[in-house]
Amino acid sequence: MKSLLRFFYFPLALLFGGILLSSFLSEKETKENLFFPYKKAGLTEKQAALHLANRFTYGIKTNDLEKITKIGLERWFQQQLDGKLADDELNKMLDNYDAINLSNKEVADQYPKNAYVLRMAIKDGYIDKDSIDKGEKSEYRKVLTRYMRDKNFKPQQVLFRQFYNQKILRASYSNNQLQEIMTEFWFNHFNVSMTKNDCAMYIPAYEREVIRPNVLGKFKTLLLATAKSPAMLYYLDNFNSAVSNQNASMAVNPSVLPSGLNEKEKSAAIKKIQENKKNQGLNENYAREVMELHTLGVDGGYTQEDVTQAARILTGWTVYPFDNYGPGAAVRKLIDKIGEDNLTKRGFVHEGDFLFASNRHDNQEKIVLGKRFPANTGYQEGVELLEMLAKNQATAKFITKKIAVRFVSDNPAQSLLDKMTTTFLAKDGDIKQVLITMVNAPEFWDHDALQAKTKSPFELAISAVRGLNADVTQPIQLYNWVTKMGQKMYYYQAPTGFPDKGQYWINTGALLNRMNFGLALAAQKIPGVKFDLAALNQNHEPESAQAALLTYAKILLPERDLNKTINRLTPMLNDANLMQKVDQAANKNSLSTNEMQSKDEQMTIMEERPMMNTQHQDLIANSSLLAQVVGVIIGSPEFQKR
Repeated sequence: MKSLLRFFYFPLALLFGGILLSSFLSEKETKENLFFPYKKAGLTEKQAALHLANRFTYGIKTNDLEKITKIGLERWFQQQLDGKLADDELNKMLDNYDAINLSNKEVADQYPKNAYVLRMAIKDGYIDKDSIDKGEKSEYRKVLTRYMRDKNFKPQQVLFRQFYNQKILRASYSNNQLQEIMTEFWFNHFNVSMTKNDCAMYIPAYEREVIRPNVLGKFKTLLLATAKSPAMLYYLDNFNSAVSNQNASMAVNPSVLPSGLNEKEKSAAIKKIQENKKNQGLNENYAREVMELHTLGVDGGYTQEDVTQAARILTGWTVYPFDNYGPGAAVRKLIDKIGEDNLTKRGFVHEGDFLFASNRHDNQEKIVLGKRFPANTGYQEGVELLEMLAKNQATAKFITKKIAVRFVSDNPAQSLLDKMTTTFLAKDGDIKQVLITMVNAPEFWDHDALQAKTKSPFELAISAVRGLNADVTQPIQLYNWVTKMGQKMYYYQAPTGFPDKGQYWINTGALLNRMNFGLALAAQKIPGVKFDLAALNQNHEPESAQAALLTYAKILLPERDLNKTINRLTPMLNDANLMQKVDQAANKNSLSTNEMQSKDEQMTIMEERPMMNTQHQDLIANSSLLAQVVGVIIGSPEFQKR
């Protein structure tokens, strides 16, 4: 009987064992489809680790290269793709910023725009509307300040300041560096700007809820999420795009026509006027940019007629109103009239902050890029349009090239672009798979790609902070320096986002500002950014300025040939007035505590700022030469490269 049982169970064990082994191997194969051909490019493991870190982090910290090589380059990159490393230190810092996790509705309730505050103050009887502009402005400001205090409203600048701070802290401290870099990359691709008041207050939630969760997923998911977000709907004006007047044959008064036209010219002029009337209410801003900048690219094969037809498809895509004072006030009145429970019956779609208003939608047939969208398909045709654009071959080429420019070089090889495009199309726009194809390719590891990218001001500031193992307690000070160096984060006005090529960032003025930043940082002249230069060298004091230059160049510029760097930087160490120039630059660029923080934020900083012992104070007092050495390294052309 036992032998019979063995005979019966042994094949079953083999079968189930095989299934489990197959499952394990399948999972292992999925997780380990990373094979970096850096040795074929003649790179050592540490050189390859540096290249990875330069591309997929904001800068290496002390011993980062040893950590990467210890766990293995492929495994390290897999961890970055997964984005699940613990970030306890960062999360503890972010706990101090209570506004960065507010919903758009909560932001509208707690941080209303000044214009709305005035309207509410009038409604609540704090201000007589007939007396506006007739009295002292200072008196109005006092009344409005009292009104905001009574209603527990807060200035929007408090919200924005916390938002800027969190970006600096995430980039500086997060262990999931690729997540932060991809968040910046996609925010820049789907750019919205603080310069436009209607969308500014919704940008924190846009980055947090729309961009950040989708940066390594499917491109079509990211595209649809941005299209439906209040920040984008307001930024590119699609929130008010509505069905056009379809009466294209309406009469035109001949008196409005220019004199001296022949019959053919009159006919063309009349047709143009009729077309303008037909499209009244239609806004093409988003439809144009979603093709030119978000998907197909400027050479993507679409026409002006495609833009107009796409804009018609996206009519009625608007924002679910948060209050009775903003651009959505008219929509709020309509919802109140129809009743929330009856919206679905009327063809409306309400998803979070998004609203498809069926009464504003163009229900006629449309054709975009040769695809017919039948009449009366409502919200769904907008979804189908965006999915069609996301899967287009022109989109695959445009997006993968933009990724390659960000992570490889300003002019990536066509052979690499072809591989990435093929993956994009085959994997349904899976961003993670596109990155894997890129980093597995020999072109990624080519010598011409090493240190081929120029750091943006933000990348320069964060890489310096990380390279010095600095503690950042006043991140707004770094934000201020990044702005001074030419990159005011979240304020790029054009929908293109910041350019991603070195020639945009480097000019004479920019280089001077970068050197000033490096010197001010190294001399610890930037408030709220502290570090220990001696500790970077195991508290060994270099014998001379030349020795210090070589020692700290190796620390901040590892795995590089430093001969040219040393020769270039040595003369700067003989400038007796260099640190005086630093003081002047630092004083111009640093904000005072009162300018920078609310009282609550001041208290938080004072509680968190570590006290310096006497030994550390003496070290700072006696380290001007060492600071000068480190400053010129950070300001050097070599440190500007990644």
